[in-house]
Amino acid sequence: MSAKKVLIVVTSHDKIGDHKTGLWLEEFAVPYNEFKKQGYNIKVVSIEGGEVPLDPNSLEGDNGDFEEAKSLLKDTPALTREDAHGFDAIYLPGGHGTVFDFPNSRDLQVVVSQFAQDGKVIGSVCHGPTGLVTAAYEDGTPIVKGKKVSAFTDSEEREMKLTEEVPFLLETRLRELGAEFVNGDNWTDFAVVDGKLVTGQNPQSSLSVARKVIDVLES
Repeated sequence: MSAKKVLIVVTSHDKIGDHKTGLWLEEFAVPYNEFKKQGYNIKVVSIEGGEVPLDPNSLEGDNGDFEEAKSLLKDTPALTREDAHGFDAIYLPGGHGTVFDFPNSRDLQVVVSQFAQDGKVIGSVCHGPTGLVTAAYEDGTPIVKGKKVSAFTDSEEREMKLTEEVPFLLETRLRELGAEFVNGDNWTDFAVVDGKLVTGQNPQSSLSVARKVIDVLES
């Protein structure tokens, strides 16, 4: 069998209020390493292309295992609608940058919607599910409607004191779209699978999401 192909889409947005933000490194690098161990072919793209901004606070979790993953963020190709085809799974890591550019990317909306329409695996963690909120099936039904979904909770956002800085609260938005939102305690590892959709609550859930994506891909 040929190796599975995974598309990873990351944020290009680098500011929240007057603070630097971007991609949360662990949410990208831990799953990247897991997919690599499986022998998957991985393509990493960003919303705008070029160097990917990393949330400075996420660099503390780097113990030296992330060098290869980080090297791929230096000069990424931009996501295009052609990326809607030719992959077995798409994975959307978070970081607060995603709240700003994922929902506003028409290309991401088209790509994620196509993955859902085609019954491909969709994985996401923390704020990454902001990339799911505009995606819909051809009949207009949101892809998260009626699905068990997790993501960064409103409670965790309040603890971060960033509820006023983000354009919307992700848990609230997912519930409004008809998702069955499920979660664990704040800052605990929690991931859920519903069909081909795999979502996790926070950075602590990165490994669980990656392993569940692999389970679904291999099943």
